Amino acid sequence: MTDGWVLPDDVLRDAPAYTPRPFELADLELILSGAYAPLTGFHSRADLASLGRRGRLADGTVWPVPVTLEVPASLVAGLDLGNPLHRVLVLADLEGAPVAALDVTDAWPSRDGFSGVGGTVRRLGDGGHGPFQRLRRTPAEVRALLPPGRVLGVVADRPLHRPQLAQIAHAARTLAAHLLILIPVTDGGANPLPPEVLVRAVFAARDRMPPATLVAVPLTRRGDEIRDALLRARVAAAYGVTHLLSTGEMLSGGGPRVLVPRELAYDNRDGQWRWRDDIPPRNRRMALSQEEIDDLLDRGFPLPEWHTPPAVARELARARPPRRHRGLVVFFTGFSGSGKSTIARGVADALRESGDRSVTLLDGDVVRRELSAGLTFSKTDRDRNVRRIGWVASEIGRHHGVAICCPIAPYEQARAAAREMAVAAGAGFLLVWVATPLDVCEARDRKGLYAKARAGQLTGMTGIDDPYEEPTDADLVLDTSEMSIEQGVQAVLHHLTETGWVEPRLQPA
Repeated sequence: MTDGWVLPDDVLRDAPAYTPRPFELADLELILSGAYAPLTGFHSRADLASLGRRGRLADGTVWPVPVTLEVPASLVAGLDLGNPLHRVLVLADLEGAPVAALDVTDAWPSRDGFSGVGGTVRRLGDGGHGPFQRLRRTPAEVRALLPPGRVLGVVADRPLHRPQLAQIAHAARTLAAHLLILIPVTDGGANPLPPEVLVRAVFAARDRMPPATLVAVPLTRRGDEIRDALLRARVAAAYGVTHLLSTGEMLSGGGPRVLVPRELAYDNRDGQWRWRDDIPPRNRRMALSQEEIDDLLDRGFPLPEWHTPPAVARELARARPPRRHRGLVVFFTGFSGSGKSTIARGVADALRESGDRSVTLLDGDVVRRELSAGLTFSKTDRDRNVRRIGWVASEIGRHHGVAICCPIAPYEQARAAAREMAVAAGAGFLLVWVATPLDVCEARDRKGLYAKARAGQLTGMTGIDDPYEEPTDADLVLDTSEMSIEQGVQAVLHHLTETGWVEPRLQPA
């Protein structure tokens, strides 16, 4: 790690603090470590304008992608950009611990309530924490460990099965190169595995590789395949890579030479992986797709040894147990009075009767009283309420429980956030839209809320003066104007059984 920067106590005490978004924190770590060299901070407006026009920063440096930071406009309003002692912004990690100080030399409106900021960053303290910190070496530390000569880099953003290992071994042997494995350790990559699981899975294949150095790098994807590839090549070069083995959409851009491997297939005559066209069709077996791998794991079947080393298969099976043993979030959404809470309680009762799963029911009204007391029914507070429910549910799922949630959840963005949290925790997510029409719900009006809203005594009532964004990604749609509550419960249980989340059970005669 680089030496920390000690600010005057009064400057550090008075400086505002802000926790950037995860991908911005990843960029910050890459800047501080030197992996983004020669960058020393976040881009200014002049850098962004120049980058858009000619692919270079304002000082002429060739650079592939914008590296930006957004902060609340209220924080920027309190800074004096003309005074170096009053333009410092402390950047903190997700737990609030200071990571770096940003000398804000440029600021501009970016989106509603936020401003882009540019300037140099300096590390505060002695580095980060979390799993596998020993692998988060700086580029300078890694380059000092590498032997002289060629270095073959591989960005291992997914587990390494036998076909990938055969490609790596062939490339390393052909180049007579030392192998450097760069493992992305931020959420949201190409592989849905948590970062620590990906690291363990890659390490499990180490005895199948040539001599190698393994490094954890906070690489993120920006959604632009070309720019992502150029940035990965740039980071790989900073770590000393001379040749980069493509894992998909890699491009060369003034960094290491990119190697595009041939597609291999399994030859059942001698159990070797070869170029597919060198194997007769009757003896050729193609690599499993990710969908096929996921399906085997979901059903509890072992990954075949011809395709996956046993140690890697064990790590993947441990990280992705069969659906019947994995955590699950069942998320009901719909108007008040739609029947979602009643169906949710029926599903929870049925699962508790079976005794196979640990079940937690997060009813909307109970959550409002116990977890979200004090929140209003504004859009911001409604989103906050659903995010709280989603976070609690994802933690239940992380520990292999079943969380059943039934808020109104009228907004698509909040529902998507709940799904993302569950998936990031390694749990499944089932969105059940109870699409009972509004007029039916209003006619029921068991709590009298619709009547109050029509009389002007209640505001923010979904369906009356606040919109409900109908789901387009529901896994199951029910309508209690066309079915009984018991039929709705059975429809959910049937879906859970058919998709493998619940063990099928024989019905008594």
